[in-house]
Amino acid sequence: MIWIISLLIISTLFGGLAVMYFGYRERSIHLPRILGGSFLFTITIIHILPDVFSASDSSFKTGIFILAGFFFQQLLEHFTSGVEHGHFHLKDHGPGKYSVLVALIIHSVLEGAILTPNSTFHQANEVHSLLLGIILHKAPAAFALMAVFKSTQKISGFQVLILLIFSLASPLGLIASEYILSISEAHLEILFALVGGSFLHISTTIFVESSPEHHFGWNKFLVGLLGAALAIFSTYLI
Repeated sequence: MIWIISLLIISTLFGGLAVMYFGYRERSIHLPRILGGSFLFTITIIHILPDVFSASDSSFKTGIFILAGFFFQQLLEHFTSGVEHGHFHLKDHGPGKYSVLVALIIHSVLEGAILTPNSTFHQANEVHSLLLGIILHKAPAAFALMAVFKSTQKISGFQVLILLIFSLASPLGLIASEYILSISEAHLEILFALVGGSFLHISTTIFVESSPEHHFGWNKFLVGLLGAALAIFSTYLI
């Protein structure tokens, strides 16, 4: 579990520090966002949702929790302004940026919870593919979050502190899921369903926002296929 936590922290720090050194240009992470979104969507379809439904004693109840996760993520995005997609729509980076941070931490805690290696919901190789998907998702999110808090070209201690706090959110979710698992695996099943719904919302939103005027682009299409292929192969090869 230590190596999972380490990779989560390192990837988040890397994404956040990149914007401090290179500046925020949404176009520079446009294709990486699509790659991560496609990977996340594929993992959700071929791994998270089938595993949750197969372990559930009520597909209706599981479907309700997936829907709850989908709409809860939509509610969070009211506060994050799309930062978890790797971009943001804030016109004023004033007090609202702290609500972005809090909402993003809540989202990160939930996604970290499904990485527990001791769950019967997945095998070790499936944890690896989930981790890769979350890393591909978190690095652009950290990049956009630091763009929200970045006010000068210099790196301040406060900005580094914000990034460190965010980097610890998913590991905290992982640790919490281990505790939940020790109490009842049924509660972990609910968490998986909620996160599955959340990932559906995030990944499909990335696809929609990548083509705001519904223009077809071969670059976006091929990168999306690449993300799906990576997700499929990583499930069996990593």
